Amino acid sequence: MVEAMDVAGNPSSVHQEGRAAKRLMESARAQIAEALGAGNADIIFTSGATEAAALCLRGGGYAGSDIEHDAVHAWIEPSLSVDARGHVSVPEPDRSVLQLANSETGILQSLPAGLAVSDITQAVGRIPFSYSWAGVGAVFLSAHKIGGPKGIGALIVPQGADISPHFRGGGQEMGRRSGTENIIGVAGFAAATKTALRDLADGIWSRVEEFRNILEKAIEERSPETIFVGKGADRLPNTSCFVTPGWKGETQVMAMDLAGFAISAGSACSSGKVKASRVLQAMGFSAEDAASSVRVSLGPDTTKDEVLRFADAWTEKLVRQRKRSA
Repeated sequence: MVEAMDVAGNPSSVHQEGRAAKRLMESARAQIAEALGAGNADIIFTSGATEAAALCLRGGGYAGSDIEHDAVHAWIEPSLSVDARGHVSVPEPDRSVLQLANSETGILQSLPAGLAVSDITQAVGRIPFSYSWAGVGAVFLSAHKIGGPKGIGALIVPQGADISPHFRGGGQEMGRRSGTENIIGVAGFAAATKTALRDLADGIWSRVEEFRNILEKAIEERSPETIFVGKGADRLPNTSCFVTPGWKGETQVMAMDLAGFAISAGSACSSGKVKASRVLQAMGFSAEDAASSVRVSLGPDTTKDEVLRFADAWTEKLVRQRKRSA
């Protein structure tokens, strides 16, 4: 990204500086395409997955479920059913949207052949994925979920797909997304994609999953009433969502923040809002229990010592909460 800052040209310009910027853009696009198995697709750069979802879904009349991220849920008809394990039934894939991994629970979905659209934001870099074998029409993601910069994402569609731009302008991104391209962000996106897939191949996320399981076991031993959402189902290796009845999620977030740990109640995009998780309610949890959930995310740099210190601090806060309640 620092090197890209020295590229002063506009990639839409035909002079030498513009051509240099264009080469950087297209090199990054090719690198991302190779990493995601999208060599025969079009990659449209956006400001993130939220914009990519809107660009793809607006006016489409797609069916989806209540476990989709707000950025998707805003554009769909939430008519697809969700079972207690967090799995979605998709009777008409060609008219439906289905996320690959849930941002709150980490539960993975099996994408049916011919699916119209999938949100792969949470999954890329943490589990194997290739657009070429996924059998999905369109997918989208954000760079910051794989260690890249915030404010850059992509929509991947079949070559030549008819995508109507949100606003008129210079016709950048093959006429689908006008506006001068974020070259610095694109460069960071490409570098992050390469690094994320290398880490996946090196088994880093297997170690993260091991630490996640240690965390859940430690909490389960100290709080048998705590429910681990999706336990036993296929999940992302870094995510733990659990419900402790009677202890509000936002209260846990504040308590753990004071203890030096950053967790969330719900997805990061909605964690500032005090409301019960729509995702958990769709899975059959009561509104009260859904409001008593937190999401704990681990990363490649998380250590076993940090996991055990978290369990100790969380238990201490739980004991205090029970005393206050009593």
